[in-house]
Amino acid sequence: MGRPKGFNREEVLAKAMPVFWKHGFADTSLQDLERATGVNKSGLYSEFRDKEDLFMACLRHYLESQGKRGLLTKEPLGWKNIENFLKNGPLYKGEQQGCFSVNSMREFAILPDEAYAVVTENRALVERLLAMNIETEKTKMAPSAIAEMVLSYFSGLCIERNLKSGKSSSTRKIKSFMTALRSL
Repeated sequence: MGRPKGFNREEVLAKAMPVFWKHGFADTSLQDLERATGVNKSGLYSEFRDKEDLFMACLRHYLESQGKRGLLTKEPLGWKNIENFLKNGPLYKGEQQGCFSVNSMREFAILPDEAYAVVTENRALVERLLAMNIETEKTKMAPSAIAEMVLSYFSGLCIERNLKSGKSSSTRKIKSFMTALRSL
């Protein structure tokens, strides 16, 4: 019988995710992960097959935590949910800005195919939730087309936030974007 592990999986994910978020998959070393989590290489490999497996666990953990917030499912559905999603969508404790999932998209070429599938599936879910909110507003344009635009805009906001542009700038941009959406 092996030694009991001296760490909590959720805590390891919570500590490893900001490292991947800040540096990306390619530029995160095993030593970075050991330092951040306080778990040595053998401990990490006893819980995760490799760095890719740890990254995928972090990505899933992040997406699950965002989904639990329910920003796009609050009643009543409508523009208010979309505005709250744009203002508060990608939130995580700590210094991280933007969205871990959106940040990960820039490394799809080197990530496992599973990362592409997980992110794509999540984006499709978010797009459906956006469309449900838009449908309640009786727009002139197809809700699915508006939802695509909102998701693209959201991705751009996330990238800007990752670059640490001012929050007041985001607030102003979101207000203008919401005014434009309401006219569609």
